[in-house]
Amino acid sequence: MSSRRSEFDIEGYRREMRKLIGEGPATEVFWRALDFSLEAHGSQQRRSGDPYIVHPCNVARILAEELDIHNVEILAAALLHDTVEDVDYVDAPLIREKFGANVEAIVEGCTKVTHYTGDKQSFKKMVHRKIFSGAAAMPEVILVKLADRLHNLRTLASMPKHKQQRVADETLDIYAPMATILGLFAIKREMYNLALAYKFPRQGNKLQAKINKLKNDPRVLAIVDKLREALKADNITSQASVRTKGLWGYYDPRNRILIKEIESPQEILLLVSSRKACYEALGTLNKIYPPIPRTIRDFIANPKPSGYQGLHARANIDGKKYLFKIRTREMARRAQRGLVRYWTIEGKKRGRFVTGLQEMFDILGSDESVSYRDMIAAGGRKEIYTYTPQGDLVCLPVHSIALDFAFSVHTAIGHTCIAAMVGNRRVAPEQVLKDGDVVKIIRQSTPVEFDPDIQKLCQTPRARSELAKTFRERNKAVSRVIGESVLQQEMKRYGLPWEIVDRDGMREVLDHFGLADLQDLYLEVGQGTVRLRDLIGRIKSSLYTGYETLQSPTGVFNRVKLATVDPVVVKSSACCKPTPLDKGIFGLLSERGLSLHRKDCTRLQKIMFQREEAVDVRWDLKETRVAKPQKVIIFAAKRQRLFMLLSVAPSEMKIIDIIALTNRPNTTPAWEVNFSVPNLYELKKVFKHLDRSELPYEFVLEQ
Repeated sequence: MSSRRSEFDIEGYRREMRKLIGEGPATEVFWRALDFSLEAHGSQQRRSGDPYIVHPCNVARILAEELDIHNVEILAAALLHDTVEDVDYVDAPLIREKFGANVEAIVEGCTKVTHYTGDKQSFKKMVHRKIFSGAAAMPEVILVKLADRLHNLRTLASMPKHKQQRVADETLDIYAPMATILGLFAIKREMYNLALAYKFPRQGNKLQAKINKLKNDPRVLAIVDKLREALKADNITSQASVRTKGLWGYYDPRNRILIKEIESPQEILLLVSSRKACYEALGTLNKIYPPIPRTIRDFIANPKPSGYQGLHARANIDGKKYLFKIRTREMARRAQRGLVRYWTIEGKKRGRFVTGLQEMFDILGSDESVSYRDMIAAGGRKEIYTYTPQGDLVCLPVHSIALDFAFSVHTAIGHTCIAAMVGNRRVAPEQVLKDGDVVKIIRQSTPVEFDPDIQKLCQTPRARSELAKTFRERNKAVSRVIGESVLQQEMKRYGLPWEIVDRDGMREVLDHFGLADLQDLYLEVGQGTVRLRDLIGRIKSSLYTGYETLQSPTGVFNRVKLATVDPVVVKSSACCKPTPLDKGIFGLLSERGLSLHRKDCTRLQKIMFQREEAVDVRWDLKETRVAKPQKVIIFAAKRQRLFMLLSVAPSEMKIIDIIALTNRPNTTPAWEVNFSVPNLYELKKVFKHLDRSELPYEFVLEQ
């Protein structure tokens, strides 16, 4: 044992943990993990000079002491969470062998990605997505990561300034909001306070001095004294105190700044003996400090999704707003523990809230098109309370839309939502809801093909997760068709008969690429993730040995014919803005869909790609539905000429409205014409008609 090891009182630590979790066979896995971690980390030291073992031991202690997590497998994983990453001889199979599958899954979820050679930003995203993927399978991962981050923040002073800034940024973007989502308010506040002190050292010091003065504000102390006397007079046993908001209360996460003033810098907390006494105390409070209308919140009858309970009331006293929170001691204790008070590793039914969390982690870990910062921030926002027509409560993050409500009621209702009734008004699925709205969802019999943009408006993890799944499936369905067509053409170019893909030897080809079946192969080809050259070479060597084949083609693109302009699949590049009506459209194959460019696009010329990675794209004009209304800007047309032109337009062009874009007499007239057509064939007829007029116009297809 090194001389530095003596600085950590391991026996004192054992005594503390025995008080928290006990001894005996039920806790044996924890004590074995402690011995293993001590040996594995050996003489490793932290930058502060402390033995490294101090860190994992403190992570386990935070979980047990501050979060009341006494599940020994979670605590064992906390002790071991850095071993796979930092100790050469320790790997995931060894953890599984010694401590079981659950401990291994949590440790693996906490372990950073290794052997990565890309840029730092991509590496950081990959690390986070790995954590989220682990938390989707085992939500316990996020508990260990939160305790890990809290201890790192508490000991951050020994780190260089650039690392302090990085850890602070990451905490403010991910870990502190995540603690909010889980209802771990004590940890949330401490994380924000510590991170903000490092992020904004000068401004933070000034604000902290102001906060310290507020703590002794005689006005708020007088309010508390008056409340105590009134409660005593009504024979209500209580304990009243003031909580002055720390730096966390002054942080604006949307703009990532500290603000100088907030509306309610202080809260008055009232602890009473029972649930009944909470309502009695509210009556006393209302008598001496009448509440601001519609500000009383009953989180006892309607707990927050995280399980938080209490009564909230706001009052305007001498021109300042104060928030009063009334709860029992047990409610107060649970408020600091949030969801984790129910946590067990055995996977008992944990309710819709944990399922929602797992859905959120799943999408955060798997869908790169989603900003995990935005999604976590949305999950941690204040709630609004909405209701079904039957009076059932649906609690949603602020700024939620009708589609969030639909998915919160049931996933099938979300997928078939075409509109909603809010009160007696019919609104679109993207309508933002307000607190107290009564919402009835209007459905169709088949799933709706939602526009990808609506996902950004959704605030709930469930809605975003379900939409992401449907977008992926829509993409995959078209990618498989593209992949099969491209492979068929490529084999023909090499003189390989298509029938050979049905031979037994194809299994060897699929195994080589790690694919289950031909459908998976078509998908990979259609998304450009399996290189055609490698695939053709493998097919020749496995299924067509001994036969002559043609020379490899050069410069000739495979062709695909589409019957969709679904933006989930078909993405017009911003550089040349191609439309399906243009000639010479190329599509670059990718996992996110076909990226379309005009043949003469200057940006396309600069992109380094192989012949097999692009396709010549055509459309079946009559079969390709145009679902959205379209818009064309027509220039240099006087009113009479424009209306004459539109009056003899193809009959399938249904005019929605015409908007004059200039109304000054000396300017060239310009008009926005909004219209609908059933398919690309009719759209092409419309533009042939406009071309004959020789009027200049601009058009970008609304997909």
